[in-house]
Amino acid sequence: MPDVAAEGLRVLFCGINPGLLSAATGHHFARPGNRFWPALHASGFTPRRLQPEEEHELLSYGLGITNVVARASARADELSREEFTEGGRLLEEKVARLRPHWLAVLGVTAYRAAFDERKAVMGPQERLIGGVPVWVLPNPSGLNAHYTPPALAAEFGRLRLVASPEE
Repeated sequence: MPDVAAEGLRVLFCGINPGLLSAATGHHFARPGNRFWPALHASGFTPRRLQPEEEHELLSYGLGITNVVARASARADELSREEFTEGGRLLEEKVARLRPHWLAVLGVTAYRAAFDERKAVMGPQERLIGGVPVWVLPNPSGLNAHYTPPALAAEFGRLRLVASPEE
């Protein structure tokens, strides 16, 4: 699944891994129940709700998307600890090369697994990844019942206020 990325982005969003529909379509967060695109818009990162096939428009807003683990699966719990560890290592290299202002990891469980940060919580982290500050956001999957759409948008909005202080 190709990244939507460039050097010097305001925020590089990092999903856990592609879902099966995303892998089949070649577009990030393609499943209709995924709340990434609505949260991105509701939080003010984008002026309108983008569709997965419009993902390259993110670059014009200084935003991008990558994943911790490249392998597609139906559920993130199908991934092994080794896949998360290796994915974290590769992500650190990618972030060091691209130098976004923020890395936003979508899912605290994925962040904990990829970077061995067992006590991490939502929000900004003390640790830098590839020399870049990290913000952990909730996983936008429709399977994540812990966050309603408004609560998810509010969490994204906290990052937007820091990543886009001029707005």
